[in-house]
Amino acid sequence: MFISKELSNTIVDPKAYAAWEPIEEAFRTLRRDAPLAKAQPDGFGDFWVVTRYEDVRTVEKQNELFHSGDRSPTLLPLKAEDLFRQMTGGSPHLIRSLVQMDNPDHFNHRILTQSWFMPQNLKKLEDRIRQIARSFVNTMLEKGGECDFARDVAFLYPLHVVMEVIGVPEADEPRMLMLTQQLFGNQDSEVNRDGLKDVSPEAMAKSLGEVVKDFHEYFSAISEDRRKNPRNDLATIIANGQVGGEPIKFFEAMSYYIIAATAGHDTTSASTASAGWCLAEYPDQFAKVKADPSLIPGLVEESIRWETPVKHFMRTATAATELAGQAIAKDDYVMLAYQSANRDEDIFDDPYAFKAERTPNKQIAFGYGPHICLGQHLARMEMRILWEELLPRLKSLELNGTPRRLEATFVSGPKSVPIRFKAA
Repeated sequence: MFISKELSNTIVDPKAYAAWEPIEEAFRTLRRDAPLAKAQPDGFGDFWVVTRYEDVRTVEKQNELFHSGDRSPTLLPLKAEDLFRQMTGGSPHLIRSLVQMDNPDHFNHRILTQSWFMPQNLKKLEDRIRQIARSFVNTMLEKGGECDFARDVAFLYPLHVVMEVIGVPEADEPRMLMLTQQLFGNQDSEVNRDGLKDVSPEAMAKSLGEVVKDFHEYFSAISEDRRKNPRNDLATIIANGQVGGEPIKFFEAMSYYIIAATAGHDTTSASTASAGWCLAEYPDQFAKVKADPSLIPGLVEESIRWETPVKHFMRTATAATELAGQAIAKDDYVMLAYQSANRDEDIFDDPYAFKAERTPNKQIAFGYGPHICLGQHLARMEMRILWEELLPRLKSLELNGTPRRLEATFVSGPKSVPIRFKAA
């Protein structure tokens, strides 16, 4: 079953994600009329679009049947995919992180840092993260009642936390933010490396290749230093990591750094900015959470569901199978539409309402199964602590202009959230 050309093109249109309603309406239509169907967008190959929550979970649980690494786990135009293979000598990946791996490589690389991100270890960081959060709250309140919550707080606070965890000097944080935005925002004319309004597959491949090269140059120096001068940071763990009894390979080590230094803060930034947007737009939610701090974990979870920073991942079927009554052939390409799954009416009551008090909230923005986000507990902790520090110090909060979202089909969120506030 094929969906219409119009819907197919909407699903791959970065402007639809930035405008929000077009992509929400597209997924709403698909969940109702064609919850598992093939898309045929212009410039792309055919792929299945999985829009319902339970179907996304079903695919995520079966990592041997649905591979992450056989093709790009992020949707690319066919021309860009071909160019990537030319650039790498045949691989579809400019980066080979946990996201691009299947077992046994996925498991063997994941365990290098998994204990670092477990809740019991993260508790050691809570006081320091609270100190960082408090400093950003103070800076925000010094701005005289107006700021851009995305740019002034939501981008910078998680960035500082994660760079400190990795071991990146504070002076290099602006560079890391710029490269992250160029990586994830390569479809956005205000953010991409070359300022292009319309990004061709050729420009996309060139730009992303340059960004990855810059990351390699930076982290190869960090890695060399940590082998000589180990510290208590994530960079030391990666630099000295062993996989299968052998030192981690250069490409995989660089990829580990890149995913930690980009997704490690950008997705948290997106959910944080989205929470600020929603609290400013919906005074009843602001009043509820301010009056009852026990709702803060719910606010965090709802903001993650609401924004769903990672909009999709792609999987490749390794054998013929059936999903939701549809026959999936070997080598079929499958899109897991997390944004749609987090609006599934069968799972979420009133899914288009932002509710900090939503219980239960089974959001699937972190993924599910073996590939579930390694940094999920750190992300939740960062957001919880920020709101614990900020909300008691605010008397009022409202929008001070029109917020805007990034034009991107893979990882995206608000890029500007102008607010007006009064200190308590």
